[in-house]
Formats: sequence, structure tokens, C-alpha cells
Amino acid sequence: MVEATVSGVVSIEGRILLVRHTYGVAKGRILLPGGHVKPGEMAEEAVSREILEETGVLARPLGLIGTRIKKDEWLLLYRMQYVSGTPATDGYENSEVLLLPPEEAVKREDIMPLSRELCRAVWRETVIEFPYNPELKFQGIPDAEYMIYGF
Repeated sequence: MVEATVSGVVSIEGRILLVRHTYGVAKGRILLPGGHVKPGEMAEEAVSREILEETGVLARPLGLIGTRIKKDEWLLLYRMQYVSGTPATDGYENSEVLLLPPEEAVKREDIMPLSRELCRAVWRETVIEFPYNPELKFQGIPDAEYMIYGF
């Protein structure tokens, strides 16, 4: 079975929201917040939920900025819009929440490679965003059942 995962780049006053992970291959290292998509959950809902659960920050997806595909897992990466909340650790999945300028984040030795490259793209303003396109909806299918990006 393939695991569905999501992650989001949230910028707050020019700084990127990152977490220090407490388990797995990223234990003790910093990365962008995110996690698993629950059965029946849309990826856009999952990324907002995961960021809120892990950091206390409410953010909404603006567009898809990348994907990582492995045999047993796919990851959708979103650019997020900060809505509200004060960043704080959940004390479980992460031990620390950081707000770092992207130019500082890319220089850290304790950042995961994918998160480093996304911070680098934000810093250099080379992120290519595929926005949600509601005009490509099929008649009779509710918005909550699928999303189309790009075109």
C-alpha cells in the first residue's frame, strides 16, 4: 500500500515555519511540518490539519509546489498562506518549532535535504506554484471530492 503524505511551506513575516522532529529518520533534525493523509481526507485538508496540530498555526493551501514519489509513499508539497496562530511545539511529534529566514535555514546542518531545497527555492524566489483551478470542475461533483492544479 502506498502512503499519502503532505507538507507545507508557511511563511510568517518572511520566515519559514519549521519543526524539530522527534522520531524516525528525521529524529532531532528540522523539517517542514506535515504528515499523513487520513483515509477519506483530501490532501488540502490534511496539510492544514497537520500544520495546525504540529505547530498551532492555521494556514491554508495556495498551490501545489512539488511532489516526491517513492514506491511506498508519495508526498505533495504546498505553498501555504498563514492565517493565524502563534507557533508552538506539540510536544509529541516535534520538540521545537522554529521560524527561520530561508537564507539562514539553508545553511543549517540539522535541516533535512528536501526542506533545505524548498527553503532555498523560497529564498531565491524560484518556487513554481500550480494554483488550484476551480474552473476545471466536472458538473455534479462536489468541490470536496477532488482538486485540480495547474493548466
